[in-house]
Amino acid sequence: MKIFDSATHEVRDFVPVTPGKVGLYLCGPTVQGAPHLGHLRAALNFDVLVRWLRRRGYAVTYVRNVTDIDDKILAKSAAAGVPWWELAAHFEREFDFAYRALNTLPPTVTPHATGHIPQQIALIERLLERGHAYSDTNGNVYFSVTSLPDYGALTNQPVSELVSTEDESQIDTATEVGKRDPRDFALWKAAKDDEPSDAAWDAPWGRGRPGWHLECSAMSQAYLGDTFDIHGGGLDLRFPHHENEMAQSHGAGWGFARYWMHNAWLTLKGEKMSKSVGNVVGVRRLLEDWNPAVVRMSVVTTHYRTNLEYSEDSLKQAALLWDKFTSFLQQVPRSVPAGAGAPEVCNIYGDVEPDLARQRELTAVELPDDFVAALDDDLNVPGALPALHRALKTGKAALNSGDTSGAQQAALQLRAMLDVFGLDPHDPAWVASVSATETPGTAPSPTDTPNDSLTSLVTALLQQRAEAKAQRDWGRADAIRDLLQTHVAPVVDTPAGVQCGSVTFS
Repeated sequence: MKIFDSATHEVRDFVPVTPGKVGLYLCGPTVQGAPHLGHLRAALNFDVLVRWLRRRGYAVTYVRNVTDIDDKILAKSAAAGVPWWELAAHFEREFDFAYRALNTLPPTVTPHATGHIPQQIALIERLLERGHAYSDTNGNVYFSVTSLPDYGALTNQPVSELVSTEDESQIDTATEVGKRDPRDFALWKAAKDDEPSDAAWDAPWGRGRPGWHLECSAMSQAYLGDTFDIHGGGLDLRFPHHENEMAQSHGAGWGFARYWMHNAWLTLKGEKMSKSVGNVVGVRRLLEDWNPAVVRMSVVTTHYRTNLEYSEDSLKQAALLWDKFTSFLQQVPRSVPAGAGAPEVCNIYGDVEPDLARQRELTAVELPDDFVAALDDDLNVPGALPALHRALKTGKAALNSGDTSGAQQAALQLRAMLDVFGLDPHDPAWVASVSATETPGTAPSPTDTPNDSLTSLVTALLQQRAEAKAQRDWGRADAIRDLLQTHVAPVVDTPAGVQCGSVTFS
């Protein structure tokens, strides 16, 4: 198997640290807002990677973090007048809904930044001891970029050419003043009087909270060891986030990731899908009109390193493809007994196997050589698709000639290939959608619906907005309205009261 290593910019043979095992770390969401399709691209692309590695026989430890404390979360919760942890927990549930609706496998571990403060403090202490970090008089701690000779190696940027190593959204005046070099970045941010007291933790250099980059270095080492196989994430995270992660880990004396994989952007009218641009397509809104299997199909069938342009046409094409596969499979009787005489099952679900019989059935299938070769070549999904169309053509011909056995063999091979993409129509995640009409507006609902906690939170926010307006606190009222309109639904004043989605407050 070969992987394009975005650190070396070359396709390399994949050789894991431990034969037969793979450690994969994927940067997960910062739970400051509702997920849009751009967020989900990384989760979907790396979900296919995990499925393929497991299909190839590797035992995969898959770690995807949750950033549940940072500047954005604090700012948005303050603007909305809700506790920061409540806002983070709510939007984490929204991400969980999206992951389930689009049939992504659960990670082996989902570590949270707030659950690993001791590990992050220990890492800072190690960096201080090794001369790669320093503290100021206010309790902030910084990483010294010039102390590490290979800083910039991931993105091929010499330190001498850099002006800053902080993301614009993370730049904080309070932590800028204590830097010895403007290119250094914050490892620990001292507590502030205007921030919640429970958003800070005690540390040897003073009470505060971790910088954005620290958690990934600490948590990947905690669950995957000093050196692990693959670090993944979106292309926009390469700099400064991944560069700074690598610097922290190398500064600690750890080997860190041996391979770096970055998925390209999801774009809308040529621009990267981003909240800051205002061109996002929310997952819940999208699934009101489209079958989640079709949404998944539209994303995973594009090469992970190719920009994916979101459009209704691309979704329609994915819907046609899904309909072709499912229509054929519905015509073919299932072979019985499922998996009879099958070899040892390849557990693509890791430790969680909801339908072992289905997996045993599919594991017994020999995949076409060109399908295997394509996916072994840097997960070349577009190059693997001809094998699916060939199986479909063979199966249809067998059906038309009355060859039931031949049709069953072709159907099973087609399903086994689709399963690598998380799209086997017999997967419990999709069973309810297979018989539904695959046209926009008539797709089945996702397997989950907005829960009572969302209704309660929206109601509480509408009440707080009403109180703010009564007190003529227009800034706070507008902030709450903007929060709801960005992450839930438009806020509309009606004769019956204020409406936000399905919630009406009077």
